[in-house]
Formats: sequence, C-alpha cells, structure tokens
Amino acid sequence: MDCNSARTHLDAYVDRELDMSGTSAIDQHLASCEACDAVFSRQARLRRALREHVTYHDAPPALAARIRARTMGATPARSSKPWSAYLPRLQWMQVGAAVAATAVLSWTAGVQYASLSEDELVAGQVMAGHVRSMLTSHLTDVATSDQHTVKPWLSRKLDFSPPVTDLATVGFPLLGGRLDYLDGRPVAALAYQHRQHVINLFVWPDHKSAGSVATQTFAKDGYNVLRWTDAGLVFWAVSDLNTAELKDFAQAYASAK
Repeated sequence: MDCNSARTHLDAYVDRELDMSGTSAIDQHLASCEACDAVFSRQARLRRALREHVTYHDAPPALAARIRARTMGATPARSSKPWSAYLPRLQWMQVGAAVAATAVLSWTAGVQYASLSEDELVAGQVMAGHVRSMLTSHLTDVATSDQHTVKPWLSRKLDFSPPVTDLATVGFPLLGGRLDYLDGRPVAALAYQHRQHVINLFVWPDHKSAGSVATQTFAKDGYNVLRWTDAGLVFWAVSDLNTAELKDFAQAYASAK
C-alpha cells in the first residue's frame, strides 16, 4: 500500500470501518512510513480530544412537542388539483425524511461511541490486534522462546524496553514477539501459549498512571482482556481463555518479570 492509498482510507481506519485485510494493510504501512504515521497520530489525537471535551445537550421536551405539532397538524382542505401535482413535493418530503433519519442514526451512534471510556476503546483495539494476528498468522516477527533474543530485538525497534520472560515452567511458554500498533503508537506484542490457546500481551509506556494499578477486566465476543500498569508501563493481555486462567497468566508474568 502506498501513501496515497493509505491516506485515502485513513479516516475509515481511524473510525474502524475497514475490514480485516484493509486494517492489516494500513497497520503495515504505518509501521514503516513516518509521514503517514504522523498524519494518523494527529487524527487520533483530534478524535481523543473531541471525545474528552465535547459537550452534549439533551433536547428540551418542548422541541418534541413543536415537531409533533408541525408534522401532525390539521388535515388540509380538499383541493381540485390532481394527485400527480403533489408528487414532486411528496418526493422531496421522502428525501427529507430519509436525510433526517440518517442524521438521527448518525447522532445516536456518535453518542453511543462517545459514551465509551478511553480504556474500553483501547480494549477494542487490543481485541482487534489479537484477532488480526490470528487471522493473518502473524503472531511473531521473531519466533523464539529465548527471552534474551526477543527482548533486545524489541528494544532496538521501540523507544522503551519491554519486560520479556518465558513462563513455560508454569504452563505459559513464550512463542516470540512482534511489533504492533495500538492507541496511536508502536507497541510490543508478546505471544504466549496455554494448551491450545494463544495469549497476546501488548506492552507500551503509560505516563498517566503512577506506580501499579490493579487489574481491569473486559470481555466481548468470546475474548477476555486484562489491563494493568506497573513501573510506567501498561500491559494488556487478551485471549479466548477464561478470565481465571488469564489472571493466572497475568500473575505469573508480573511475578517473573
């Protein structure tokens, strides 16, 4: 994908309207193109700013009454004009109704989207990143259980050094690591396995939380997500494991790192 194509689809990418293949193509382009990545970062910041600072107002009850009065008024007197004379006006009324309905639906979707917390929005990105890695068979850029290989490789690619440890002795062997792109920045993605289940652990710096923050849980479409912070980093673990087993993984990782 070239820059022109990427920027043409960037709005849809930011709004998560692309299919999996389109999202994956832009992910790969952003990881290698600083110019397009800067454009995406500006759009992502604008989106977050609107979500955090926009003010919503409920429509007053009197407005609904006025609309009903306008649309359900008295029956017009009979006219000698033929029915066909009213068709252009009726067609415009139908178009107007369709536009109004579209506006209401768009407004409703916007309000629902804005009602999600920032963590819920990131959790959605984390789930999408997990599913994308499974569908494209791209779990790792460096496939090894040797933490002394994975950690330096990631540290050279990123502006931080993620904790990496193999947890095979407690049932969670390390499969390797890769680069991913979440929350408007490149992140480390560590792949682990538990029986037949894959766990993606996404790690990146978190400058908003001081010290450690207790685990938060999210669940959707059969996937469970855990979030916690420690030592200036945020950790997001996602898998189709049940919550209890995913918490066992998180505790094992936190204890070993």
